[in-house]
Amino acid sequence: MPETSALDGVKILDLMWVIAGPTATRYLADFGATVVRIESSKRIETGRTVAPYQNGEPGPENAGIFSNMNANKYGVTLDLATEEGRAIVRDLVAWADIVCESFSPGAMSRWGLGYDDLRAINPSVIMLSTCLFGQSGPYSDIAGFGTMGSAIAGFVNLGGEPGGQPVGPFGAYTDYVAPRFTVCALLAALDHRERTGEGCFIDQSQAESAMHLMTTALLDFEVNQRVTTGNANRDPRRVPHAVYPAQGDDVWVAIAVQSDEEWDAFCEASFMPALGGDPRFETFEKRKANEDALNEIIAAWTAAQPPEETQRILQEAGVAAHRINTSDTSYADPQLQHRGEFVELDHPIHGTTTVEGARYLLSRTPAEYRFCAPTFGRDNEFVLKEILKYDDEKVTELTIAGALD
Repeated sequence: MPETSALDGVKILDLMWVIAGPTATRYLADFGATVVRIESSKRIETGRTVAPYQNGEPGPENAGIFSNMNANKYGVTLDLATEEGRAIVRDLVAWADIVCESFSPGAMSRWGLGYDDLRAINPSVIMLSTCLFGQSGPYSDIAGFGTMGSAIAGFVNLGGEPGGQPVGPFGAYTDYVAPRFTVCALLAALDHRERTGEGCFIDQSQAESAMHLMTTALLDFEVNQRVTTGNANRDPRRVPHAVYPAQGDDVWVAIAVQSDEEWDAFCEASFMPALGGDPRFETFEKRKANEDALNEIIAAWTAAQPPEETQRILQEAGVAAHRINTSDTSYADPQLQHRGEFVELDHPIHGTTTVEGARYLLSRTPAEYRFCAPTFGRDNEFVLKEILKYDDEKVTELTIAGALD
């Protein structure tokens, strides 16, 4: 193990919730940042209410998403409706390098915890506020989740059959895209502070962050006044390019061919060399014009064999192909296993729990997995006594006041 982690010494006060915010601070915690996460046992955070659940049993201590997004973090339960609870937050602000929050715009200021308030306590503090539409503008007061973000950023209209209803990406897409930008912004802010001594305030709109991945579609409209819409699995530069049935019930394989050389390799590997000589498919343009007929032929071939066999045959020929993984096949995928994608951690209630591994593999300072996501109030005593140096009498007073709920 490394003597120090990449982010050793970085201290983060985490007031995030649900998915987008906690995901970002989980990345930083994996690489050594000390993250103290604040939540309330009175007002259960949404991430604790989302399936799947450990052993299939619903409950706030059993939610898989919460466990995944909050591993490696210390957990403190505070009632921010109390002045005593907010006073603890202020003490943690004095300790922290970074304060992150993902409440509705204005919530922190109403608690007396806006950026100016925090800067008065800790002049070099970095504060990040992340929400769906940012801290200002006509949509800023609209509460919502990543499904709304996907819609307003333009992603929902990209999926589906031509002329059909929009399908959109699976789930709250912006919740899984925005954290990558959060991490980059926070690391840049840390670099700036190291060079100048200055903190800063970062206002992140999750919908705007995700919109960066719409660049091609936005540019196409800007230049050609063309609106990108659903086109099933087809691609303007690749053919065949689709998901095909494989042997079994609801089993599929994806195939993508992007050049004439790959097309020739596909025909040979699939034992259908006659396809290469078929006048309907002899050029890219003709393959595109006859894509429906081509897909029917390929589907008949893929349906007769397991997806792993199609994947092996085509990959060995240099053609992009892979079975469509489900949860169980993803867990068993040899590439993901090799990369340490799934990590088993001890859990005080369930014995063990499984979370995702780090998104990056750093050679000198690899990620470390120290402990599972916090159960309610698990680290109250550690944070209050070891980090904030409160004595037993003060902790007792806070408990009686209901600040630690």
